[in-house]
Amino acid sequence: MSSRKTGKSTQKSKVNTILKGDCIKTLQKIETGSVDLIFADPPYNLQLQGDLHRPNNTKVDAVDDHWDQFESLKAYDDFTREWLGAARETLTDDGAIWVIGSYHNIFRLGAILQDLGYWILNDVIWRKSNPMPNFRGKRFTNAHETLIWAAKSQKSKYCFNYDSMKALNEDLQMRSDWFIPLCTGGERLKNDAGEKLHPTQKPEALLHRVIMASSKPGDTVLDPFFGTGTTGAVAKKLGRNWIGIEREEEYIKYAKKRIAAIDVCDEEIIMPENKREQMRIPFGWLLEHGYIEPGTELIDPKGNLTAKVHADGNLIVNHKNVGNHRGSIHKVGAAVQNAPSCNGWTYWHIRDGKRKVPIDDLRQRLRAQIEARNSSTTLQ
Repeated sequence: MSSRKTGKSTQKSKVNTILKGDCIKTLQKIETGSVDLIFADPPYNLQLQGDLHRPNNTKVDAVDDHWDQFESLKAYDDFTREWLGAARETLTDDGAIWVIGSYHNIFRLGAILQDLGYWILNDVIWRKSNPMPNFRGKRFTNAHETLIWAAKSQKSKYCFNYDSMKALNEDLQMRSDWFIPLCTGGERLKNDAGEKLHPTQKPEALLHRVIMASSKPGDTVLDPFFGTGTTGAVAKKLGRNWIGIEREEEYIKYAKKRIAAIDVCDEEIIMPENKREQMRIPFGWLLEHGYIEPGTELIDPKGNLTAKVHADGNLIVNHKNVGNHRGSIHKVGAAVQNAPSCNGWTYWHIRDGKRKVPIDDLRQRLRAQIEARNSSTTLQ
């Protein structure tokens, strides 16, 4: 049973706002089911013992702040269970969460996520291109952190912008190891004394990928450990709403200033393309709508092989080098290449004068025609 309070004690979510206060108490006041995506960079509980110095005897500016210190692993687990439980209540049924951590805490986070009913989708390795060296020389250089991406439940229809991730990766499937540098230079926020403001400020490139991958424009993204506001800055830039929770007044001050300076991209620039959500167009519809006639010859990308279109939408190939084949554009395309599968829409082409045009171009034209007609009917 949910421990979430109801009635007057549950506040309407205030989007595009930093809520000052303890993350657990504040999460419990956010409207149930009002958040689409959570990015959480919780305390790592680094358990540092003593100062760390470089070979030249200068002190390393490590994470030794009070908010990263817990008296025991049990105390850390209790804290983690409370905030993750409260965070889950804020998510929509189809919402999702990203949590990031190091070897100190990520395995504990993963176990508690599963205990609370989250459904783990991926773990992602953030490989740092410029990691801090291991100055003591007693361990490997710690060159990565781990992100866990989880849906609210196994039944959640979570958002994944597959095509956008593929486009970011030069038209290859995005892998689960991300090579991104640490936050340095002008992106690193400084305080009034010119000192590094926050020891674990995350690079905007990391949040750009997370938010682009798993949310849509207009969604609400929550960060319960807001810090210097990287999540809010990137969310605003990408046309998402955001909510930040932070208890340190100094971080809030600089985060507000940072986010206020961000310009929102035009809607046409940030709207993801999701081919999987487009209207399905069977190859046979090209015949029925007159885009292709029975008997039309399709050719492979190199123009060396032809296939005839049967009136029922199948392809027929009869060639001395590949034998006889009959079937769908995908099945025949795979057979003539001796491949396990084939995307027939991009493999088969049709001649347009002196040009070879993928039949996918015809599919896109037909889809646009049908959608325009449906839109016109709706408006009437």
